Amino acid sequence: MENLNSPKVAIDTNIANSVPTIVVSRPAISKTTEETPKEKPNTPLSFIQKFINFILDFLETIVVALSIFVVVYLFLVQPHEVKGSSMEPNFQNNDYILTDKISYKINEPSRGDVVIFKSPKNPEVDYIKRVIGLPGERVKVQNGSVFINDKKLEEPYLKDRTLLFPGSYLQEGVEITVPVNEYFVFGDNRPHSSDSREFGPIPISSIIGKALIRYWPLTKLGPISKSSY
Repeated sequence: MENLNSPKVAIDTNIANSVPTIVVSRPAISKTTEETPKEKPNTPLSFIQKFINFILDFLETIVVALSIFVVVYLFLVQPHEVKGSSMEPNFQNNDYILTDKISYKINEPSRGDVVIFKSPKNPEVDYIKRVIGLPGERVKVQNGSVFINDKKLEEPYLKDRTLLFPGSYLQEGVEITVPVNEYFVFGDNRPHSSDSREFGPIPISSIIGKALIRYWPLTKLGPISKSSY
C-alpha cells in the first residue's frame, strides 16, 4: 500500500532531458587594491601658498639668529679692530679681537689685563690699553720705570721705557693715588700711546670689557694671555 505521506514528483523524461544543466558557481572575489589619491596639480594658488610658507620660515630663522646675535653682542662678547700702534709689539694695527663683556660684571679688572674702554676724550671711540694701577694704589713714573706702592713694576712685554711728556697728568717722580673704582691704564708702546699718563685714571664704568681672543690674523689666532707680575 502506498505511503500517502511520502512526497511525489512527476517527471517527464522528455522535458528533463531537454532542460540544460546550469552550473552555478560563486563569483570570483577580486582583490581590491587601495587607491592612491591622485596628487593635485600645482595650481597658481598652491604655489603661492608654498612660497609664502617658505618666506615665513626664512624670516623666522632670521629673527631667531638676529635675536641670538643681539644678546651675544650686548651682553657677552663684542668684536673690535685694533687701530693704531699704541699696543705694539703685542697688538698690531688691523688685529681683530673678541672682547669679553661679562667677566667684569662678576670680577674686577686686575693688573696686566688688556681692556677696551671708552676714550675720555671721545666716548664714540674705543681704546685698548693694559691695566697698570688698581684702585687705592700709589703710582709714579721715574727714570723710565713704573713704580706701584714704591715697588718697581717689571714689564717684560715692553720694548721701550715709560716716558712722560710736558703737561701730562703724571709728572716725573710725582706719586699719584688711584681713586676708588678707577684704574691706571698704559699702552704697551709707551712712546706712542695716549693713556693714563696723559688723561689720568679711567672709571670702571667706561670699561667695555677684557680682550679675550684674537681671531685675526689667523697666524695669531688664540686666547689673549694675561701678564703676571
